[in-house]
Amino acid sequence: MLSSQLVQILAITAALLVEAHAQINCPGPQGPRGRTGLPGPQGAKGTPGIRGPAGPSGPQGRPGQNGSPGPQGPKGNQGVRGPAGPPGVPASQDPKLQNNIKELQRRIARIERALTLDGKMAIAGDKLFASTGKTSMFGKTEVTCQEAHGSIAAPKNLNQNKAIQKIVQYYNSYAYLGIIESDEPGKFHFRNGDPLNFTNWYKNEPSGQGAEKCVEIYSDGTWNDKMCNNYRLAVCEF
Repeated sequence: MLSSQLVQILAITAALLVEAHAQINCPGPQGPRGRTGLPGPQGAKGTPGIRGPAGPSGPQGRPGQNGSPGPQGPKGNQGVRGPAGPPGVPASQDPKLQNNIKELQRRIARIERALTLDGKMAIAGDKLFASTGKTSMFGKTEVTCQEAHGSIAAPKNLNQNKAIQKIVQYYNSYAYLGIIESDEPGKFHFRNGDPLNFTNWYKNEPSGQGAEKCVEIYSDGTWNDKMCNNYRLAVCEF
């Protein structure tokens, strides 16, 4: 009877061991993945590796802007003084300089005289022409010009004639010229007696034949013989 109970106990025990062994060796299905945990602390920095070979150089970039200037450097030593030049000529003994000074003084004086007329001025070469802007007879015009240390305008070339013409056009008035008729009718000369080296007569002029002793200039620059007691624009030359 004891042997039969012992056999049953051993059989049950064996069955339990087999089941337990089966549960240990045969895992069940995998469960769902859990949430990621917090990161752990950073590990220690490893030693740097061996530096690799340099790569090919790229294209040169654009030049940058100029920087601000640096501080001024110290003053250098004074150089060796050169040999003295030849002695100069005093200004009072330099003929070229003296001629330039005289020419400048002459021009200034000429302008000052012209300014006393307080009118329109025009320049042609070395001549300056000026007007009072007023009209007068030939004799009065001569006096006015002499008082200004000039003379009545008398063109000796086309440029001077054009300069006088500009003044005539400006005032819109004909002007007497420093030209008069000689003792021979129809023959004219400058007021100082010099022969005419330039003329600009209007067509068919002069025509006075002794009756018109003076000469006037029109606004187009041409000339006409005229009686000397007419009122014409006073134009002087310097």
